[in-house]
Amino acid sequence: MDEYGSRRLIAYFSRPGNNYVGGTIVNLPVGNTEVVAMMIREMTAGDLFRIEAANPYPVDYTETTQVAREELRSKARPTLAGFPGGMDSYAVIFLGYPNWWGTMPMPVFTFLEEHDLSGKTIVPFCTHEGSGLGRSVTDIRQVCLRSTVLEGLAVRGGDVENARDEVAGWLRKSGLIA
Repeated sequence: MDEYGSRRLIAYFSRPGNNYVGGTIVNLPVGNTEVVAMMIREMTAGDLFRIEAANPYPVDYTETTQVAREELRSKARPTLAGFPGGMDSYAVIFLGYPNWWGTMPMPVFTFLEEHDLSGKTIVPFCTHEGSGLGRSVTDIRQVCLRSTVLEGLAVRGGDVENARDEVAGWLRKSGLIA
C-alpha cells in the first residue's frame, strides 16, 4: 500500500480501429490509450472502466476527427454508455484519453462532470502523435476544482507497445507503486 490508499480506478477513453499513428492511418485492434491503461492496471491492480459514448464515433478516422472538432467547438457533452459503480470507494482515479484537438475527447469531460471527485487524486495519462498532454491537465483542474491532480504522462501512440518502463517510472515518481 502507498500514501494514496488501495482503491484505484483506471477510467479511460480509447478508440480502436482507424487511427493516426506515425504519419499514417492504421487499423488498431486495441486503441493506444487502452494499451497504456492495461499496463497501469497490471502495475497497480486497479479496477478498469472504459469511458464510451452512447453514440459511437464513425469508423473512419477523418470523420471522427471532424466530429471531435465540432464537439469541442460546441462544448458538447456526449451521453455515455454507462458509469462505474462505487465511485465513492476510489481514492485514486487514473484518467486516460487520446489527445484530440489539444485536450481530452468530450466524453471524458462528461465523465468528470457527472461525478463528484472532491478529495480524490486524479492521475492523467494520454496518448498522442506529437502534441503531448496539450491543455488537458489544465482542463481537468478546471473541472475538478476540489481534487488533487498529479503530473500527467503523455505516451506517443506509435510507442505504446514499448512504454512499459516509461509507465512504471512515472508511477514510481508519482508514489503510486514502489
